[in-house]
Amino acid sequence: MHFPHNDPESQFHDAWRSVSIERPVSYSLFTFGESDLPYFLIVDAEQPREPVNLIKGEVKITRPLIITPNNAQPELRGFFENHEFDDVVEFMLQRTAAFSHLKLDNRQGPAQIVSDSVEEVVARLNAQLDADEEDRVAILTAPYGLGGLALLRYATERVWQSAPDNIQELRERGFLPE
Repeated sequence: MHFPHNDPESQFHDAWRSVSIERPVSYSLFTFGESDLPYFLIVDAEQPREPVNLIKGEVKITRPLIITPNNAQPELRGFFENHEFDDVVEFMLQRTAAFSHLKLDNRQGPAQIVSDSVEEVVARLNAQLDADEEDRVAILTAPYGLGGLALLRYATERVWQSAPDNIQELRERGFLPE
């Protein structure tokens, strides 16, 4: 995907806005240990009228039980094939307290080629998840080449939304002052 700006930060913001969480989930992540974020990712075709890709996977977010200098930096695995936004992502994660000490590991199955449009695949998956009464699986969409960014956005938004509950749990356990 081509973005009109020359500076990496503007390109990153444009790319960030181009990906979408079509079916969000609302549960909080665990304060300690590992949380699983299952998803379906629909990546638009490179050219119009070509099939789209459907990928099923999950992001595992691990928070250490003990924080040491060795696990102080956030760590991403399996998100990006090309490293166009590495510097911006690293900058963003290192300066956000919610991401200190986290490991984010994306594990996904092979892409399925689907002849429907992105919108049709989203509608079909929503109907399937509703019928199964599944409320812990997200549906994400991305333009061609930005699937990893959609996954990063999903994971970061879950971390940010879980932060108040995690802080409350830390207070309740006596790790933070009331």
